[in-house]
Amino acid sequence: MPILPRQAKTVRDTGLEPRFVADLVLKAIEASGKAPLPLLAGKLRLSISVLREVLNPLIAEQQVDVAWCGESDIDMQYQLTPIGQRTAADALARCRYVGPAPVTLAAYRAMVERQALRHADADAERIIPAQLAAVLGEDGLAADARATLGAALYARRSLLLYGPSGSGKTQLARKLGRLLPGAIAVPHALIVSGQVIRLFDPAIHVAPPPSARGSTQEERRSSDARWAVSQRPLVHVGAELARETLELRYDAEQGVYHAPPHLQANNGMLVVDDVGRQRMPAAELLNRFIGPLDAGTDQLALQGGQTEIVPFDAAVVFATNLNPAMVFDDAALRRIGYKTGIGAWSPNAYRTLLRRQCRLRRIDYDEGTADHLIKRLHPQSGRALLACYPGELLDRVADFAGFAGSEARLTIAAVEQAWRSMFIAGDVEA
Repeated sequence: MPILPRQAKTVRDTGLEPRFVADLVLKAIEASGKAPLPLLAGKLRLSISVLREVLNPLIAEQQVDVAWCGESDIDMQYQLTPIGQRTAADALARCRYVGPAPVTLAAYRAMVERQALRHADADAERIIPAQLAAVLGEDGLAADARATLGAALYARRSLLLYGPSGSGKTQLARKLGRLLPGAIAVPHALIVSGQVIRLFDPAIHVAPPPSARGSTQEERRSSDARWAVSQRPLVHVGAELARETLELRYDAEQGVYHAPPHLQANNGMLVVDDVGRQRMPAAELLNRFIGPLDAGTDQLALQGGQTEIVPFDAAVVFATNLNPAMVFDDAALRRIGYKTGIGAWSPNAYRTLLRRQCRLRRIDYDEGTADHLIKRLHPQSGRALLACYPGELLDRVADFAGFAGSEARLTIAAVEQAWRSMFIAGDVEA
């Protein structure tokens, strides 16, 4: 488990400007109407003591009123006065962000460094063959390919997966992401030169299972709630990747920036798929990641041209179904740590995959039908035994059976019907 920072007890402890915190509190009260103190603490992820330090002057300045007070000193509700409403409106005009208080860039740099994958002394967390075998299972990979994957993960260097479309490169890269050890701390947002950058994404920064969280309830209560605990992230980008995707994206309506994918991938894995099909040259794409990866930092620009140095620590996996020699020149290929081809499966491995996919879909496996698929349909069409076919075929077998109102069964007739539906007549794999 990551060691989360201690909860900030004062505004100074947060590292934030007092005026920024006050504006954030005013905006939060404005959004709620009457805001209970615990609600403010939960929404802004700030301690009660920090909120009181901010609220007391706002009450004295007649910007905030106590709307209701219960028996407990925590059981209080606040509302804005007309003066406070005007101040909140001004703050919202500058930035509409109302959410967890951001952390400073300096605090984020320190946390990323502490959690870095590239630390050479983290031998206890380096991958071993048994872990790789457990995740890959019966994936039909040659021993040499498995060894290359293991070495790349062990060394925490960049990796290139190449091979035909449908060979399972993307799925393989995602499995490799599951091998990254431990959990990390991720801030909900950053403040950089007075600007808020949204960083946390629940679809990327997935909470670890309860059994892996480790910390006690008391430790969590005393931790800085501006940070979330996450599994090491796995960020996937593909052919849609463009130059602007790799920069901070300004949301004019909200007045905040959104973090680019490689910043969200910090302390985790970044998978760059379909290399060679992006709207930017492959060499430029490679340079955009390899240089910062070597340096451990990247530069991102705010509006107005001001640049800030941000940490960059991720295992980067490139994947392409093009010939690497046609995508990268020799100098570029040398900069990628490890390369391995992912191609056709052996007949035995393909048969095992088909059996496993049948089991997942609760379709009875039939050896004769498997023989027909492997020895007749694939050779006749000139299509290699690629990882994409078994699951797709079985899904179509189930579709046809469902339409006919019958039980899905693995028969020669059902597989041939599914096969014909997948390809254009006379089409042969290049």
